[in-house]
Amino acid sequence: MKTSRPIRARISPAALLHNYRLAKQHAPQAKAWAVVKADAYGHGLWRAVQTLRNEADGFALLETENGIGLREAGVTQPILLLEGIFSSRDARAVVEYGLTTVIHCTEQLKLLVAAVDCDKPLKIYLKLNTGMNRLGFTAEELPSVLETLRQLPQVELTLMTHFAEADGERGIAWQQERFKAMLGNLQGQVSLANSAAILRYPASHADWVRPGIMLYGASPFAEQSARSLGLQPVMALESAIIGVQTLAKGDRVGYGGTFTAERPMRIGIVACGYADGYPRHAPSATPIAVMGQRTTTVGRVSMDMLACDLTYIPEAGIGSPVTLWGQGIAGEVPADEVARAAGTIAYELFCALAARVTLELVTA
Repeated sequence: MKTSRPIRARISPAALLHNYRLAKQHAPQAKAWAVVKADAYGHGLWRAVQTLRNEADGFALLETENGIGLREAGVTQPILLLEGIFSSRDARAVVEYGLTTVIHCTEQLKLLVAAVDCDKPLKIYLKLNTGMNRLGFTAEELPSVLETLRQLPQVELTLMTHFAEADGERGIAWQQERFKAMLGNLQGQVSLANSAAILRYPASHADWVRPGIMLYGASPFAEQSARSLGLQPVMALESAIIGVQTLAKGDRVGYGGTFTAERPMRIGIVACGYADGYPRHAPSATPIAVMGQRTTTVGRVSMDMLACDLTYIPEAGIGSPVTLWGQGIAGEVPADEVARAAGTIAYELFCALAARVTLELVTA
């Protein structure tokens, strides 16, 4: 519901398209799933699909219902269910709507076998556990799984795993070695690379890559900024100053009085709080922008408001524009910087955006 409260999340289709194209430039020989799970990381599933519809090689998400919805809306590209199927109804939908599904356990395989239609191919991403220990078949389980698959008609098989530390010092070589050992002489397409591997490990690109966070303009690396990687922010969380207070030295701000003014200062109250998805645990000195100038938050984030330092922005007052993160009217504040200050990651900021925050498309 659109309200008169000034907080908005502005979404740039041009930036999303740029970031997808950048992923393709890094992996020119591979096809690329546009990962749009979690409502396109909080950016709006249908908006993301519409933006990428003429360029994406395929769309990857979680829910069968959303896969069906995209098919019924006329999306013809492959659609991948990243967590696989959860019921016999899901299995039938995979066959009926020509969806591609991850299979990561024998229970899912049994559901799919029961739904087999000899006239329609089964498009399966067989997930192997190479060390992340989240989902996937082990080396010991794989032979019996493959034997079952050999008995099925028209199976289109892709082998996949997920890297646990592509963004870290350990890297991916150890998982690549395990993956290769598990495959043996098994033939099929391969999908390995997430955003971090797309950007850092060209040898991992294989047949299909899976760009996720990079599509939305945030960095998968703690030590590298999104801008340095050529990424553009897709979401700008923006609001406005709705109150101004003048503090004397020693005055405290907000619940618990966690910030104490060390000098006379002027603060602005922003219409944005944790009920909007801004991290409550973001401390004083978290970056924010007001009227084109960078400043910082002061005090504890409350449900609907937070405070920022306006001491050196004397022209700012009630109604002045604020950028909480992204490239906004009031300036740029990288989401990665806000996330780092709050002890989290940009993925969480985007996905935690509250439903009460209106999403608006940037059309220019």
